[in-house]
Order: sequence, then C-alpha cells, then structure tokens
Amino acid sequence: MATLFISDLHLDDARPQIVATFEQFCAGEARAADAVYVLGDLFETYIGDDDDAPLNASIARALHGVAAAGVPVFYLAGNRDFLLGEDYAQRCGMTILADGTVIDLYGTPTLVLHGDVLCTDDSAYLAFRQQVRDPAWQAAFLVRPLAERRAFAAQARDASRAHTSNTDMAIMDVNPHAVESALRDAGVTRMIHGHTHRPAIHDFTLDGKPAQRIVLGDWYEQGSVLRVDRDTAALAGLAPH
Repeated sequence: MATLFISDLHLDDARPQIVATFEQFCAGEARAADAVYVLGDLFETYIGDDDDAPLNASIARALHGVAAAGVPVFYLAGNRDFLLGEDYAQRCGMTILADGTVIDLYGTPTLVLHGDVLCTDDSAYLAFRQQVRDPAWQAAFLVRPLAERRAFAAQARDASRAHTSNTDMAIMDVNPHAVESALRDAGVTRMIHGHTHRPAIHDFTLDGKPAQRIVLGDWYEQGSVLRVDRDTAALAGLAPH
C-alpha cells in the first residue's frame, strides 16, 4: 500500500467533472491507502463551516467514506480554504495539521506544507495572507451573513486571478532560499507541498546531503496524486470523470 498526497483541487460547482473525479478517488483508491493527506486548497473558495452549499456536504460525505474505511485522512490549510475548521473536519473524518508539520513517512521525516509561505518574492500575496490568517480578522469575517461572505469570496477570487495574470511567474514560484530555510528549521531533507501548480520531484543537495522537494499538481484539468511507499515516490494524473 501507499500514502497518497493531493492538493490544489479547487473543487467548485463550475467544474463538476473534477468533483466527480475526486468522489471516484475517495470511493476507490483512497480507501485502500495507508493514509491520505490533503495539502490545502480543497475548495476554490471556502467561507466557513456553516456554509450550507450542497458541494460542501457532498465532499464531506466522500472524505468521511475514506475515514470510515479505516484510512487516516489529514488536512492542512491552503490559501483558498484557510477558514476550514474543526466542525467541517469532523464531518469529513479528517485531522487538521498545522502548516509545516513533520510526518514520519515510512521512516523518512518529511515536511508537509501548502507551499505559499515559500513564495517569499510575492510580497503582495504575503501581505494578504498575513491579514486573512489573523484570528481577529477571521472571527470578524465569520460572523458576517453567508451572502456577504460569498460576495467577498468572489471578489477575492477575481483579485487573485488578476494578480496571477499580472505578476511574473518566477515571483509566484517558491524561493530556493526559503525552501532551504524551511528544511533546516524542520531538521529534515524532504518536503512535500502544493500551491504552485508545478508538479515535479526536485532532487538537490542541502548542506552536503541529498535533499528532495516534491511539488503536487492541481486538479483543474485532471486529478493529480502523489503515491509514496517505502521505496518510491511517484506523481501521476487521474483522468476526469
């Protein structure tokens, strides 16, 4: 068996084929895994655990089916779903991890994170991230009516798209020094992250030792899964349903 890692699904009613792909993944391969890790951006937008959208309920059922099959499901927040809290996590049967958690992956300590904190050259995004991750900001936002929160989320999504289209791709990618610092701070030589939508396995040298950075793919056009077992790590796509 293997441990499965996914991120940047950006699940949304506008892309039902990808929602169906995820539900099929949860009903099939995920239920035979050693564990499943969702490394952020499960949803395109997420406005709070009290959101009564049918999509949220269907995704919770799909993930709960994985947990009910005896497979541990772990989640950490991305830049789109940072308001996902314990209430929704319980509905999904998943455990919330702090961004930047070190896990024991078949004997290899591995740092798992969404990846946005590694994009240190994108100062505009990091300023926005600091604002919306502030507990006081979140508390004030979550007491607003659902309709108001949905409107804000739509505006934020449009602003994000505009920022992406007007910003050099190199700025929005991870900073190599930030990667090295994160590994040193964690005391490990391997990390797995998403966010950049640039799936790849990067092998390099850190302080004279072999190191590895694995980047997960997004789910805009197809599914993307990292399968890790005791001997191998492999990225692969999933055809949309």
